[in-house]
Amino acid sequence: MGNLKFCHAGLPPLDPQPRLPHAKVMSNIVAIDGPRVPSASGKAPTSMVILAHGYGSNGEDLIGLVPYWRRALPDTVFISPNAPQPCRDAPGGYQWWPVWSGERLAGVRGAAPVLDAFIDAELARYGLTEDRLALVGFSQGTMMALHVAPRRARRLAGVVGYSGMLIDPEPDEILTRPPVLLVHGAADPMVPIAAFHQAEAALTALDFDLTAHVSPGLGHSIDEAGLRLGGAFLARVLT
Repeated sequence: MGNLKFCHAGLPPLDPQPRLPHAKVMSNIVAIDGPRVPSASGKAPTSMVILAHGYGSNGEDLIGLVPYWRRALPDTVFISPNAPQPCRDAPGGYQWWPVWSGERLAGVRGAAPVLDAFIDAELARYGLTEDRLALVGFSQGTMMALHVAPRRARRLAGVVGYSGMLIDPEPDEILTRPPVLLVHGAADPMVPIAAFHQAEAALTALDFDLTAHVSPGLGHSIDEAGLRLGGAFLARVLT
């Protein structure tokens, strides 16, 4: 469901094998980690992008997006943590929660403190504030990003959501409204396009600054248009 395959012949394949431990338990919250790419300028970063991968994937998968955005964001550090749970359906892969449980709401709520704690730790590590952070998600990672970002007390710079859905648009829990970019394939067999339209309608009703794009004929993937839109969005909200 969450392994990302870029839909462009010129893009390199991504290594599906994790290179860092996925988690350790600290103070009753699982502490996650994963690959990171330092700022292209070599200077201390002035902004941060955290990438949340999909079900059965890992941090090495989404870190493959970085080469397409790094030039436009030379002072940005990119971090792509492995989700907290090993995935039984994908050796070497991880999950934010088990999709086979059928409990999306319980799953996203259970995993939210893990991502929140990771955000707090990384902001403290680099001495940055929330307005210098953007979240990028794919599939289950998009579900996480769209849940966590609006529930943070200080507004994030933005959220990019590829091929995902909005699980719990509870108005009373919305604390902040970061700008959001949603991108989805019209032919997605894993997360049907109806989920995109539902998220678009809900976020619009909640007065989010929303940009939305559907890629005709695209399945559960990211195409060149999606990469371009994501890069332009991140450049806008972080520079």
